[in-house]
Amino acid sequence: MEGRRRALADWAVVLAVGVAAGAVLALLGVPSAPLFGGLVAGLGRALLGRTRLTLPRPAGIGAQAVIGVSIGALVQTGTLRTIAEHWLPVLAVTVATLLVSLVAGQLMRLQRGISPVTGAFSMIAGGASGITAMARDLGADEQVVAVLQYLRVLLIVVAMPIVATTVYGASSGGGTPADDGPGWPAGLLFTAVCVVLGVLLGRVSRLPVGALLGPLAVAAALDLTGLSQDAGVPAVVEAAGFLAIGLQVGLGFTRDSLRLVGRALPLALALIVGAVAACAGLGVVLSRTAGVTLLDGYLATTPGGLYAVLATATGSGADATFVLSVQVLRLFVMLFSAPLLARLLRPRPG
Repeated sequence: MEGRRRALADWAVVLAVGVAAGAVLALLGVPSAPLFGGLVAGLGRALLGRTRLTLPRPAGIGAQAVIGVSIGALVQTGTLRTIAEHWLPVLAVTVATLLVSLVAGQLMRLQRGISPVTGAFSMIAGGASGITAMARDLGADEQVVAVLQYLRVLLIVVAMPIVATTVYGASSGGGTPADDGPGWPAGLLFTAVCVVLGVLLGRVSRLPVGALLGPLAVAAALDLTGLSQDAGVPAVVEAAGFLAIGLQVGLGFTRDSLRLVGRALPLALALIVGAVAACAGLGVVLSRTAGVTLLDGYLATTPGGLYAVLATATGSGADATFVLSVQVLRLFVMLFSAPLLARLLRPRPG
């Protein structure tokens, strides 16, 4: 009984620190602030605690499922129509972005201690939350993946408004007010249905990382058929999912893994900058082949920071529908190709 009380008190402190850190980071404008808050709390507990604390498996599965629903809810029929109108250049640029990610990921192997799978997942352009959530299940070092994925996101979020304004002449504007949808009760029901059906689908079909990809597929299907009524994951539930993933990653840190991340940062930073520049070049190609503006092409191919990209698009008068369509397509391609990449890059037994 005493041990159980001590464990509950331990968790209460870790959760309180994670929530508080997430709230502070949200005020500072950090993307995916609850995930970072959980990462900070978990890292502190892992390095300072005398005993090891691990996130219960049901909580990890639930968090993956919630993130999958959140991503799947981005799909709309307008997204498919836009992709259909420009399918060839959009598909070509998406595949090229995947290749850029793979090249950067394999160059990460120059850093001692980085496996092929970890390198690839660290440099995959887009879907940072989904890639981080599935990293452990696919054999990657989730601590390295999380830090490098969100390093890229932070760099993009900071640099993108400056580049859009100075290089592409974007103008600041009021933007379009967001649609709140049918409200949180409908969102909660939508999330619960997608989680239950999606997790069952993942298990029955033996889909790799089914806890994330199953709910993602169900949410996308309900959106495309109109059954979702534009419902989405309630903000509190989404924040809880991000917090749980951050805690899972943070609690798994050791002093050795922290040193590995520190050693990898210089090379990772150089590769991230190179990948961002390459994606900007692909944006120019997309602009010329799809007949959109250079700003549209740049925002559509920016490798990460989806919500910041959409905020910049709506606030600068860019074609937000086109930008969202290309970003969502790439997001799906990256997430669904991740299990295949992990299988191809893992060393063969013997």
